[in-house]
Amino acid sequence: MTKSRYTRFADMLSNAIREGKLAPGSRLPTHRAFAEKTGIALATATRVYKELERRGLVRGEAGRGTFVRDPGVPMTLGVHQTAAEGITDLVFNMPGGLSDADILRTGLRRLAAAGDLDAMLRYQPHGGRLHERRIIAESLGRSLGRIDPEHLLVASGSQHGLAVTCLGLFQQGDVIAADALTYPGFKSAAALNGLELAPVGMQHGVMDPDDLDHQCRLRTIRAVYLMPTVQSPLGTVMDETIRLRMLDVARRHNLLIIEDAAYAFLEPDPPPGFLSLAPERTVHVSGFSKSFATGLRLGYVIAPADRTAALLEAIRATTWNTPALISALVTGWIEDGTLEKSEEIRRRDGAARQSVCREVFGASNVISHRNAGFAWLPLEKGARAQPIVTRLKDQGISVSGAEPFATSAAAPQALRLAFGGLPMAELRGTLETVRAAVHAERAG
Repeated sequence: MTKSRYTRFADMLSNAIREGKLAPGSRLPTHRAFAEKTGIALATATRVYKELERRGLVRGEAGRGTFVRDPGVPMTLGVHQTAAEGITDLVFNMPGGLSDADILRTGLRRLAAAGDLDAMLRYQPHGGRLHERRIIAESLGRSLGRIDPEHLLVASGSQHGLAVTCLGLFQQGDVIAADALTYPGFKSAAALNGLELAPVGMQHGVMDPDDLDHQCRLRTIRAVYLMPTVQSPLGTVMDETIRLRMLDVARRHNLLIIEDAAYAFLEPDPPPGFLSLAPERTVHVSGFSKSFATGLRLGYVIAPADRTAALLEAIRATTWNTPALISALVTGWIEDGTLEKSEEIRRRDGAARQSVCREVFGASNVISHRNAGFAWLPLEKGARAQPIVTRLKDQGISVSGAEPFATSAAAPQALRLAFGGLPMAELRGTLETVRAAVHAERAG
């Protein structure tokens, strides 16, 4: 079949980019200039550029033009990551310590000595074993209030909790409001289920209730996705006044609230959560990967009674049940206080890392939570993230720009630095290398 004219030109430019003839960071001609140079219609030139953007090879920046991306740095870096030998990873947030393996050994020995190991080898209830759901619910009661264990469903990590929420509670084409900068894992779960995200403006690092109200007046929105306590990627905490205003908007427009609390444990004194403020319209999702170990995939979804049946069906369809071995380990650590200690260690470790980060970049130049193992670094006007990402990649450091987190077409120029898993001895030197790369882009 003969290729369309715009596809032939898109293939030509794609080959030039992949072969290095058009270097990363190069500015392409304007649509009009490209049309005049090649003798094609302006509308065709526009389709060529849109196709290149769809392929992830260029990025349009409002008021600046269209720039070539580095094909070796995928747009979804931070969600789909390919490990590389010798690369210092500042993309994935991977908390952990040398003592974690000893804790695992102790937990496994305790399970081996238990009386009913055979039960762990059989199919489990889709929502998890009830006695373990009670343990998790009681432990959360200190921060979230009383939780009915029947409304708490065990999932294979918080990402699985988000995925079954999208799969079980919404239909293809439904619209969900989300921060203009939000967690990439939710973006991927929503996209996989054919859901559309409506970007909502942010004020002081949290969602703007007035803009949410405005978006709801423009179109039918089914739900709003939020990380109100230690938002990713910014680390901000929504204060109680804004939460109450958000709840007012949700009630007026009959929105379901998806409350993601993956990093909430980092804030020792949070405002009341949406689950406490409006349990009848809140689906609360979290897990234990960030507070203990990323490899132990255990999470939970707390939902109103009229939503649990649909969520159970989604769990059944995706995993049938969370492995009992994992849930037994984690609930054992909840009961003996190990998890609580681990959370405190994570908070102290994050605070120490934030101190180094702010010394390197200056306290006024980063956005972050004081206990988080990640930070957001906005770039000065005129600076671009793409050349910095490429330069650092050549130096053996993997960082992410804003694009994986952006729900709107125009992503801000910024870097997200995840240093929770980096050895403390390497932290300062690595961040200083990042700072030098930022200064080099500024100077250029």
